Amino acid sequence: MTALRLRRRLFHTLLAVLCAAGIAEHPAWAGGSNYGISPGALQQIAGKVREWPVPTPEFARDPAPAPDGTIYIAVMHGNRIARFDPGKQAFSEWVLPENARPHGLVVDAQGIVWYTGNGNGSIGRLDPVSGEVREYRTPSGGDPHTIVIDEQGQLWFTVQHGQRVVRLDPGSGQFTEYPSSGNPYGLAIDAQGVVWFCRVRGDKLGWIDARSGQTGEIDTGPGSAPRRIAAAPNGELWVAYYGNGKLARLDPRAKRIVETWDLPKEGGREAYAVTVDGAGRAWVNGIDTDTVSVFDPVSERFRVIPLPSKNIGIRKAIIDAQGRYWYMGSHNGRLGMVE
Repeated sequence: MTALRLRRRLFHTLLAVLCAAGIAEHPAWAGGSNYGISPGALQQIAGKVREWPVPTPEFARDPAPAPDGTIYIAVMHGNRIARFDPGKQAFSEWVLPENARPHGLVVDAQGIVWYTGNGNGSIGRLDPVSGEVREYRTPSGGDPHTIVIDEQGQLWFTVQHGQRVVRLDPGSGQFTEYPSSGNPYGLAIDAQGVVWFCRVRGDKLGWIDARSGQTGEIDTGPGSAPRRIAAAPNGELWVAYYGNGKLARLDPRAKRIVETWDLPKEGGREAYAVTVDGAGRAWVNGIDTDTVSVFDPVSERFRVIPLPSKNIGIRKAIIDAQGRYWYMGSHNGRLGMVE
């Protein structure tokens, strides 16, 4: 074992122990998928799974945690935002402006829901208390896709076929656009505030340092098709390679892929959603299976957890503040939780 790998293993072991003891906290780490909530860590993953049918199942997708512990969902074809209250085991829904077709969403510290209007080239703002919806039209239109929030409350999102990454200042309503190529898809923000995004049709990752104005890219290899990316508590990033069924670890400071692992056979060959819990474990699913695989960087082993439904279609998943894994079945209309 190399000295670097040994140091990494020791770090992840210590982090897991501290998280399990409730000592390690990450007040500045939005982590996982940069959804504003610091993901927790289950001391033991029991593998217990529960699912709930959503009221409007028309391609419901992309769950997002809120500060109050509820889970919001984009119902793309149903043109709605849904909310699930785990305590009450109940859903609520809000109808959006015509043709908004929400794709991704994130909830800010004030409980405001921001969503990407994939159908009408907008970013939407939903106040769940008043029910008011406000739309911000993107300067160049297009199809806003995945959205995250940084530590300053700035919103970053990809415009997949419009070939851009865009920042929205919620305070001023001002957009800043960064041209790209290769169909920008999932994105995440590292500990230095650099935005990383997957160019799924370009076999590359792009990066944007808004403070310096610098941008760049790294290759992920022919046929890799990186789709989603997530931040870990130690500053590393994890990437799902949809094209060849691999999980990759990225060192953002060195700007290079450190290592890759094949998903286990039962975990699928089309790696899609990826997120990271507070103990640094990467949760990744192959959308061609009805499972989720948990990768432990300490042992460098996968654990595959079978899910109860068939033809689920997980396109985005998150870890909540308690360390539970939430997924939305875009194919079967069921919200699920693993603990």
